[in-house]
Amino acid sequence: MIKNNRLSEKEYQENFSDIHPPFDSLTSAQVDANRCLFCYDAPCTKSCPTGINVPKFIKQITTENIKGAAHTIFSSNIMGAGCSKVCPVEKLCEGACVFNLMEEEAIPIARLQRYATEQAMEKNWQLFKRAPSAGKKVAVVGAGPAGLSCAHTLARAGVDVTVYERESKGGGLMTFGIAAYKVTPAFCEDEVKYILSVGGIDIKYNQELGKNCSLTELQKQYDAVYLAIGVGLARQLAIPGEELEGVEDAISFIYKLRDGGYPAVAVGDKVAVIGMGMTAIDAATQAKRLGAEEVTLVYRRSESEKPCTNVELDLARLDGCKVIWLAAPKEIKGANGKVTQLVCNVIKLGEPDSSGRPAPVETDETITLEVDMVIKAAGQMPFEQLVNTTGLKHSKGKIVTTDQLTSLDKVFAGGDAVNGGRKWWMRCRRGKMEQMLS
Repeated sequence: MIKNNRLSEKEYQENFSDIHPPFDSLTSAQVDANRCLFCYDAPCTKSCPTGINVPKFIKQITTENIKGAAHTIFSSNIMGAGCSKVCPVEKLCEGACVFNLMEEEAIPIARLQRYATEQAMEKNWQLFKRAPSAGKKVAVVGAGPAGLSCAHTLARAGVDVTVYERESKGGGLMTFGIAAYKVTPAFCEDEVKYILSVGGIDIKYNQELGKNCSLTELQKQYDAVYLAIGVGLARQLAIPGEELEGVEDAISFIYKLRDGGYPAVAVGDKVAVIGMGMTAIDAATQAKRLGAEEVTLVYRRSESEKPCTNVELDLARLDGCKVIWLAAPKEIKGANGKVTQLVCNVIKLGEPDSSGRPAPVETDETITLEVDMVIKAAGQMPFEQLVNTTGLKHSKGKIVTTDQLTSLDKVFAGGDAVNGGRKWWMRCRRGKMEQMLS
């Protein structure tokens, strides 16, 4: 049965509290910071998609220069606080730490980064000074990581920035698309406020491109326009029964949880989640923490081909989620318009496909799961229909750019709108803003 309000208020708070254990004192942070070897040509910095100088900020922590450490981080990534909680560091900076080669525990870079950035946010340290007015106005469409990073960089250069955001809150993916126990709603609100505190940024909420405003109008009103509309359309399974009550896409499921509160979100007794990316893991763990009795992740490849990290998968397993490998959804069955079963083809792996992984090949064998809810997490697609109306050059909805400049004069784009969401960490990269300032 799909229903909401399954748990007590205390249980909700316990299930969705911050899972990241922060350092409780400067001394605790320094114990780990002092282990760092401060490598020359550090592999951790080279593996950071936003180019944070990791040895530098860790060295600053060892000398009790926390403000300096925060400045080092935010200079490369103004959303460094949120990234310290959601970034797959085991694949990136911490995975590249030289201590791994010595079979020792890697430096906890994310926790150290969190310590410095949260100190800055809590104490409202103003680490950047806005330059005198440049006499320029730029419109940024989207208040997610890409849009806010662009807005902050331009504002620091003295540009007056107006951000058009379709939601009632800023933060984009951080606020609406990631598990609440990774980045709590309160943290997301604080992070947006801190970014805006530099000055020169005005956000207009409930303003959606193509509905409340148009690209043509923005081009007339501003010296430049930066499109950071992201992605967000759920990829469909295209199988029978997808229209049944109880079938939901993971994006909507997580959005409702972040927007409406935990008790308001309905969840089934037996839930199947299709997919094995970070969104699938978030949907599965949150379904379990909302009170689902059984949650099963279904993935068409083997464990060695999974797109999520081992840390993410371990989290789901610790929450009691089950996993079925080498199974692909074939049909969703129901009774009285409601989901009752998920039928999957058993898969065998063939020759490598375009992703370099063994291609899943369906067999005649099937397995059937008794479920009352199916959550689809098969990926996200760009807003192709919207992009088509703008006259922008694109590739299946992904805006084509050269150094962030689109095919239209003085119209720039970045983040998921350009990369399609495959390299999610690119959202926080500052990019080249010189052309917007010229």
